[in-house]
Amino acid sequence: MTATRVIYGFHAVTAQLRRHAAGIREIYLDAARNDARARDLTRLAADHRVRLLTVDAARLDGLTSHARHQGVAARIAAHGPTADLDELLEQAVEPVLLLVLDGVQDPHNLGACLRVADAFGVHAVIAPKDRAVGLTPTVSKVACGAAETVSYIMVTNLARTLRELKERGVWVVGADQSAAADIYGARLDGALAWVLGAEGVGMRRLTREHCDELARIPMTGSVASLNVSVASGICLAETHRRRRHYG
Repeated sequence: MTATRVIYGFHAVTAQLRRHAAGIREIYLDAARNDARARDLTRLAADHRVRLLTVDAARLDGLTSHARHQGVAARIAAHGPTADLDELLEQAVEPVLLLVLDGVQDPHNLGACLRVADAFGVHAVIAPKDRAVGLTPTVSKVACGAAETVSYIMVTNLARTLRELKERGVWVVGADQSAAADIYGARLDGALAWVLGAEGVGMRRLTREHCDELARIPMTGSVASLNVSVASGICLAETHRRRRHYG
């Protein structure tokens, strides 16, 4: 039987229906909900011929481990976009853009990073298996559908993966506040991987050493560091701006 996972919340479930309905096994809707939002979801599920079950709140609480599910959850295929890095690189028809997260363990941070990655056209988010959160229901809810559109690839050895990316022509830029140069002077063309560490800790030494270039985000305030999703957004927005204007 194909492995599945649970997502919840109207944003996450609706986004999955619109983008990849075939990946949904079934939707669970609180029988007590008969509002416009619930009716719209029911119609959308019918349009896509996805099975929808009305259940009591207790079953939804059990499915989502008592998370704030808003009265809706869905069981979907465990793997949406490709989870194989080699396959992704081989099938890419344009220079890949990757976001590498070293040490991000908070599901809210990962969900926000996936949302940012989706917004700026990232092909995959990469993280080590030993120091990272997986695609939990909380991650999917925070990501508002991006967990189902952006590949999330967990690797056994991050340093080795970065080395292999460089061997395949991917330029690796690490965001590091101690770097001499800032992101506005960094090389951001061609196949590119941005590497960011957790807030306050940053990248591990070995991860930093495998970057081709280090760049900092210019900051003039009193805050010493940014949340990793905010930092990712700044780095990816600059990459998007540069590529859009200069090709």
